[in-house]
Amino acid sequence: MAYVLIVDDDEDFAAAAAAVLKRAGHEVRVELDPDAALVAMDARVPDLAVLDVMFPEDASAGFELARTMRTDRPKLKSVPILMLTAVNTEFPLGFGPQDIDQEWLPVSDFLEKPVDFAVFSQKVAALCKAAKA
Repeated sequence: MAYVLIVDDDEDFAAAAAAVLKRAGHEVRVELDPDAALVAMDARVPDLAVLDVMFPEDASAGFELARTMRTDRPKLKSVPILMLTAVNTEFPLGFGPQDIDQEWLPVSDFLEKPVDFAVFSQKVAALCKAAKA
């Protein structure tokens, strides 16, 4: 299947998401912060990156990581990104898939937390399939 990198500071969520994807046959790596994720992606380019938005040190670190992948790392430019977030729970902004934009939010798809793992698995499968096409 695919090599998926999950970047999320919530260890319990990341472990659960990784278990779901491993059961679906994917190879999964979890990184708990954006800096470690960049190091991991420089060492091995994932087939898909699953990024959280909010991290303790920066409420928009996931946005910045997505932008860095698209603008500062040529080998990561085409990696599909699934953005996962609870930002609307913390800040009622109405943030959603309609906000996907190549400059502001350069991601492939968006899923709000709490995550329905069946939907999560479907989105991962669809993004991996589209990337191979």
